Amino acid sequence: MWDRFFNRDQFWFGLLVGLIFPAVLFLILYSVDMLAMDLWNTHIMVKQEYLYILSLVVNLLTIRYYFVNLKYDKTGRGILLVTFVLGITYFVLFLG
Repeated sequence: MWDRFFNRDQFWFGLLVGLIFPAVLFLILYSVDMLAMDLWNTHIMVKQEYLYILSLVVNLLTIRYYFVNLKYDKTGRGILLVTFVLGITYFVLFLG
């Protein structure tokens, strides 16, 4: 069932994957950071803003998977667009 769901070459599907995977990774990293704060009274990240940019790393892996392994250009372009938009948003919000 999941194989049929993730093997789609559609631009909107790439946008969806590009938004969901970083959000899930951000929630995991944030939860681990808060757990470390509760247990050891310290944050894992030097700055909390680094969690945003670090959560985009998962998109690099999915871009490679869809472009190189599956040869799905439309899905890869959707993920790439979301990655650029989120990256530019990070730089505008936190470094601008």
